[in-house]
Amino acid sequence: MGDILFLAHRVPYPPDRGDKIRGYNVLKFLSARKRVHLIAFADDTRDMKSKSGLSKFTGNRSIIWRSKPRAVAALEAFFSRKPVSLTAFENRPLREAVDNILGRHSIDTIYVFSSQMAQYLPARPRQRVIMDFCDMDSAKFASYAKSATGPMAWFMKREAKLLFAHERAVAQRADASLFVSEAEADLFRSKTGAERVHVVENGIDTEFFDPTAQFKRIDTTGALIVFTGQMDYRPNIEAVTWFVETILPHIQVRHPHARFAIVGRNPPDSVKALTKQPGVIVTGEVADVRGWIAAASVVVAPLKLARGVQNKVLEAMAMARPVVASTAAAQGIDHGGTIRVGGTVGEIAEEVIAVLDDPAGSNAMGREARAQVQRRYSWDACLAPLDAILGIRVKAPPRKSAA
Repeated sequence: MGDILFLAHRVPYPPDRGDKIRGYNVLKFLSARKRVHLIAFADDTRDMKSKSGLSKFTGNRSIIWRSKPRAVAALEAFFSRKPVSLTAFENRPLREAVDNILGRHSIDTIYVFSSQMAQYLPARPRQRVIMDFCDMDSAKFASYAKSATGPMAWFMKREAKLLFAHERAVAQRADASLFVSEAEADLFRSKTGAERVHVVENGIDTEFFDPTAQFKRIDTTGALIVFTGQMDYRPNIEAVTWFVETILPHIQVRHPHARFAIVGRNPPDSVKALTKQPGVIVTGEVADVRGWIAAASVVVAPLKLARGVQNKVLEAMAMARPVVASTAAAQGIDHGGTIRVGGTVGEIAEEVIAVLDDPAGSNAMGREARAQVQRRYSWDACLAPLDAILGIRVKAPPRKSAA
C-alpha cells in the first residue's frame, strides 16, 4: 500500500480561512490512514514560518513561495491561451518538487486540492487521482461576467470559458471529483457530463467554536450585527458593501443604534471607507474571531454569490448565535430551519429586525443551531465518504460480548 501525495494551492496551516480549514482537516483525516507527503504554495510570510505545525500529519513537506505578480500571470495567460487562474500558479520549483516525490516514493494516490494544482499531475498518472474542486470556479467567473462591463466583462467571460474547459478535462482524468455540496456537484454534472462526482462536505470543529470555550471576550453594549470573512475576497466585499449601503439603513430605522462589525483580514480601501456610514466598524485581522461572534446579537451572511458550504455560517451556528443568511449563503447547508434566510434587501432586513426585536427567542434559535451543527457537521462525519472513495477499509470497533 503506497503513500498519498497532497497538492494544495495554499499551505493548509494555520487553519484560519475557509480553504485552509478544509485542507487542514482533509490532510489530518488522510494522515490517520496513510503516510502523506505535502507540496503546497504559500502566499503569506507567516505561513512559511508556521509550516512546522503540519509535521505530525506529513512525511515530506515542500512549501513553495508564490510571488508571481498578477500582471505577469495575465500576460502569460494571454499568450498561452490559458486562464489566469492557472498561469498564476505555474511554478518550476513546485513542479520539480512533485517530480522528486513521485520519483523517490511509492505514491498510489494523488489528492489535488483546488483545480489550479491539477496542472502538476503526470501526463498519464499511474496513481489514483482525487480532484477536490470544492466549488465550480468557472461558474463563479461566469457570474462575475454578467455584472461586469467593458474589458472586465470580456476578461471574466474568457476566464470562465477557459477554466470550464480545464475543469472538464481534469474531471475526465480523475478517479473522483469532489465538491462541498450537492448543489455544486449537480451543477458540475449537468454542465460537464462528468461521472465519478462525489460530495464531501465541509465540517466544523465544535470544540473550538464553542460559546463556553476559553477565548477573549469583546465588551459591547447594544445591538451588534457581525460579518466575518477574508475581506480581500470579492464575494465578501460585495456582501458587506450591499449590506451597508442598502440593508443596514432599513434596520437602523427600527434600531437606530445598531452597529455593524466587519471582521476579517486584509480589508481593501473600499471596505475601510464603509466606516463613514453610521454604526459601521471595520476591524481588520483579529487574533480570535470567536470573541466577535460571541458578542454578536446576530451574525449575517448577505452574500450575493456563494459557492458551496459557507464556513462563516457554520462557525456562527456552532457558537450558538442567531444567523441571518442570504439565499445563496444558506444554499447547501442542512440547517434544519435553525437560521433565518432572506433573498432580497427587504427580506434580509426584516429577518435581522426580527432577531433584534426578540433576543430571548433568537438566543434559543442559536442554541438549536449549535445542536444541529453538532449532529450534522463534525469533520469526521463529513469526511467519512473519503474512505470509500480512496478504497480504504476502516476497521470497525470490536464488538462487546453479551453480558
